[in-house]
Amino acid sequence: MEKGIQGTINLRRNGEEETVDLSGKVHLLPCCIKYNGPCDVSDYFKPKPTGMESEGLKTQEACFRGRKLLGASVPIPDGYSGFVLGKKSLDKRKASNISEGNSNCWEINAKYKNITYWNHDSLPSQDDAFLRSFHWLAVAKTMHEPVAAEDLVSASAALEKLN
Repeated sequence: MEKGIQGTINLRRNGEEETVDLSGKVHLLPCCIKYNGPCDVSDYFKPKPTGMESEGLKTQEACFRGRKLLGASVPIPDGYSGFVLGKKSLDKRKASNISEGNSNCWEINAKYKNITYWNHDSLPSQDDAFLRSFHWLAVAKTMHEPVAAEDLVSASAALEKLN
């Protein structure tokens, strides 16, 4: 079996300043941007509320590179957290002590409690793939919960009645 890459994520800031809260500033755009670096996004990307509500989602409107986008801000589901991670910079002394396989360390750069997702020209909907993906969190939780003996007995009895 092939081994995956292993690493660590440090969820504590080791006495540094408070973690930056990006709630209301995290966006999922329906495009690929082949750039990774600083940019004055707020000078160009200016979402505004439309005053419309669709399927319980308050719609926002923005333009990106001339394309109209419609979006909605949704909270991260209860029991989960949103983090922006960055590769942990190691000083040379620490880096020399860490083997190549264990140098994959990450740390929290920011946190967020909601995310705004965007569609091209269509209203946000509960049927959007991004929102539907949150349903899998409940499915995964249920699948990994321990099963009680009485649940097995009742499931077996139900199956026998079907046969």
